[in-house]
Amino acid sequence: MKTLADLKKIREKAQEEMKLRGSNVRMKIVVGMGTSGIAMGAREVMKTFLEEISQRNLTDVLVTQTGEKGLSSMEPVVDVVEEGKDKVTYGNMNPEKVKQVVVEHIVNGRIVSDYVVSTGS
Repeated sequence: MKTLADLKKIREKAQEEMKLRGSNVRMKIVVGMGTSGIAMGAREVMKTFLEEISQRNLTDVLVTQTGEKGLSSMEPVVDVVEEGKDKVTYGNMNPEKVKQVVVEHIVNGRIVSDYVVSTGS
């Protein structure tokens, strides 16, 4: 079990990393974590994004969450927002699709059209 001091150190480290990441973000990934998204596996999708981004040491990519996106039949839903480009919304995501999106879209800049449900602002 972690002590209060250990937890405080972990929190401070995470906050410092967020400051660093927040200042130089090239791309933002927004996972829909509303009730229907969670029921369809959004937690695993978010976890996989975080793991893949961390493993590749992509410090200019921010992963965050939002509530319902209004696309319950397409859950889990993920937006990829890149400055100066149209937002890309991926639907029916799962951990395997996340890995492919990270490699193709996040790293190599190629949209994975098989999973796209909409584009635009």
